[in-house]
Amino acid sequence: MNTTEIHGAGHTLWDVDLMHSSRFLCRSGFHVVFALTVALVFTSLFVAAQTVEEDRNPWRVAGAVLPLRPAHVYASGVAQSAPEKVIIDTDIGDDIDDAFALALAIKSRELEILGIETTFGDTETRARIVDRFLGEIGRGDIPVLAGKKTAAKTSMSQGRYADGGHFAKRSHSDAVDFLLAQIQKYPGEITLICIGPLFNVGGAIDRDAATFRKLKRVVMMGGSIRRGYGDLGYNEHVAPQPEWNILNDIASAQKLFASGVPVYVMPLDSTQLKLDEVKRAFLFTRGTAITDQLTILYHLWGQETPTLFDPMAVGFAIRPELCPVTPLHIRVDEKGYTREEAGAANAEVCLDSKPDDFFVFYLKRVGGVE
Repeated sequence: MNTTEIHGAGHTLWDVDLMHSSRFLCRSGFHVVFALTVALVFTSLFVAAQTVEEDRNPWRVAGAVLPLRPAHVYASGVAQSAPEKVIIDTDIGDDIDDAFALALAIKSRELEILGIETTFGDTETRARIVDRFLGEIGRGDIPVLAGKKTAAKTSMSQGRYADGGHFAKRSHSDAVDFLLAQIQKYPGEITLICIGPLFNVGGAIDRDAATFRKLKRVVMMGGSIRRGYGDLGYNEHVAPQPEWNILNDIASAQKLFASGVPVYVMPLDSTQLKLDEVKRAFLFTRGTAITDQLTILYHLWGQETPTLFDPMAVGFAIRPELCPVTPLHIRVDEKGYTREEAGAANAEVCLDSKPDDFFVFYLKRVGGVE
């Protein structure tokens, strides 16, 4: 359209300017609306992606995605100390409490598990139990090591578990080699959590005592100082007895208490913690990967009420207030008794724990309430 045609139609040049301006505004308005629509779509997609990421990644703080296993633990947006490097030494497969201890360690962000070693008896089968347990809960990244096979008179109640699933390895690297290598890599940083007989500890001391002394500390379940098996603190007193983990390798226990490494002991006095029917029902109906595996292992164990000896050692490594310690001088005698004697302290010993606080902590943590 030209100006002559417009004049012929009775329009002025002012009218032409208005018409052109209106068309420009309409076209510009369309572009603005289109741009806003595209922006809204991408914003919606971004928010949805963030929501999915938050579901997958519990380490999101104030809109920032942190690594799934970060170098620092965050709580309420405040950085906490770095996770403690730990190695767990276990005789899983006999009593059921080892499995409950591993579950607590794996569910605890305060710990960085460098590896899990097996000890006592058929250590390869024990290692395959750990392989499957870790694989079923998606933690196959944790190294599993086997200690030297030793004689054992007990049957492995959970041995069949090792034959199921698709996660068991045919062989495993040596536990003592791994322990010493990790200490050399992280001198003064590693806590060794011992919840079985101390064959790997003795082997490491015999091979390289100087490197072993570079452990940060040993936290162990073992010994019987003032109370024996069955003394729950409210019934008749039971005198101290040789405790299982000490009795099955007395020589290694003696070496440990003489090693110069800080030793924190959770003996029978503080670890006879009964997982009663109500607590079991809570855990076994949570329907999580880790509680499902505990349920399977519990039924293979074939008894009724577990005593959570070993989980207290893990619990202490995370929350030491659950089991306050007292400095004592402990001597392991030739029969496996852990004797409290006069002299300079060579151990920090928990003589009385806080069972109610422990179970609240344990059930929330492993049950996925926290």
